[in-house]
Amino acid sequence: MARAVVEPAVRELMHQCADGQEPSTTVTFRGDGFNMCAHIRARIAVPGQIKVSLACWVVNMDTARYFGSTPPSEDEARLPPEGIATPDESLTSRVIGHLATRMNALDTPQPDDDGHLVITVPLASR
Repeated sequence: MARAVVEPAVRELMHQCADGQEPSTTVTFRGDGFNMCAHIRARIAVPGQIKVSLACWVVNMDTARYFGSTPPSEDEARLPPEGIATPDESLTSRVIGHLATRMNALDTPQPDDDGHLVITVPLASR
């Protein structure tokens, strides 16, 4: 998930930060019977460094829910206040750990106040 969808999204957000914005996005990695979602925020920490915040969760799309005519609601694919999803700490930790390695993070992941983990990456990371 980190390499396939999160890292490209972070790189796009990093470009948007150059304009002084604090962009965010939600990306999805689809699997058999589940969707892994990640909410990503980016902001300039200091010149040449970007703070990247990440929260991940899984939306179950299993067969039993489809047979019962109740596929997952759209709310399950969004964090509050727009949805009801809750970050999965273990998944978020694994994904941001991979992202930190791939993007040469300058620090270790730190929690923030809303279930995201935050790392600082150099603006010109590979």
